[in-house]
Amino acid sequence: MRALWYTATVVVLDQMTKFLVRSNVELHTSTPLLGNLLRLTYVENSGIVFGITVGAALPLFTGFNLLATGIICYYFYRERTGHRATQAALALVLGGAIGNLMDRLMFGRVVDFIDVGLGSHRWYVFNVADSAVTVGVILYLIISIFVAPPTESVKVESA
Repeated sequence: MRALWYTATVVVLDQMTKFLVRSNVELHTSTPLLGNLLRLTYVENSGIVFGITVGAALPLFTGFNLLATGIICYYFYRERTGHRATQAALALVLGGAIGNLMDRLMFGRVVDFIDVGLGSHRWYVFNVADSAVTVGVILYLIISIFVAPPTESVKVESA
C-alpha cells in the first residue's frame, strides 16, 4: 500500500530531526531561522498536547495514545481500497502518532523544536510529527466534508 510510505517517511523524518536537535542544540535555547517568524527552539514536552502537564496520569495518556494509534490503524486498513487522499491523510496522522509515541516510550517526553510566531505572539513549539497529524486531520476533514464517497453505479432498465 503506497500510503504506508507516507507513514514511514513521517516517522523517519520526525525521529531524524528530533535526534539532530537532541544531539546539536542545547535544551531551552532558541535560534532565529527566518528572523523572529521561525525559530529553532529546543524544548521537551513531558505532558500532552501543547505542553499540558498531566503529572502521574502520563501513563494513562500514553495508553490513550496507543489506543488511538490502534484505531487509526483500523481506519487505515478499512480505507485500503478507498480514496487515495483519505489513505494519505490517515497515513500522515498515523506517522505522527507513531513518531510522538516512540518518544514517549523511549524517553518519557517528546522533543519539540519548531517555533513560529510574530514578536511575542508565538504558537506552541511543535515537531514534524505534530505537523503531520495536523495536516492529516485537516486533509481528512476536507475530504470528509467536500468529497463525496464513491457510489456504486446503478443499472437502469428500460421498460
